[in-house]
Amino acid sequence: MNPESSIHIRRYRIQDLSPLVRLFTESVHQLAATAYDETQRFAWASRTPHLDTWRQRLDSLETLVAEEGSHLAGFISYEPDGNIDLVFTAPNYARRGVASALYREAEQDLAARGVSELRTEASVVARPFFERHGFEVVDEQQVTLRGAMFLRYAMRKQLDTASQ
Repeated sequence: MNPESSIHIRRYRIQDLSPLVRLFTESVHQLAATAYDETQRFAWASRTPHLDTWRQRLDSLETLVAEEGSHLAGFISYEPDGNIDLVFTAPNYARRGVASALYREAEQDLAARGVSELRTEASVVARPFFERHGFEVVDEQQVTLRGAMFLRYAMRKQLDTASQ
């Protein structure tokens, strides 16, 4: 059975806020554990997140949520100009096509808006995902977040707007 077949993608709603932040935190602490040490993971995803900060951030983005039944499987958040800000999958849905399904839906939405280039700043963990979807690294960056150093990749993808 295709893992994506039971996944439903819809627009984010305010009642998704707390479960979405919990998914983000669990994803960083479990799925990124091989690439980042504990200090980095806690700097990236506090175990006591500020929901008001998250609400403000998500209010400024387009967010799609993937769910299977009543279970949140993942989400993607992006700006209307083509910047992909967040893509995270719940640990028990990792490597089941959820992030790819979310990405395809976001790309279709952005292409329909006339966006010709997608951008992201990908983590070490996310870089292979974006490369599989046609993104190329344009710059390596060292960033500091809450005292921890991170390597990330500025990535770009040109969309074929002629076929829209």
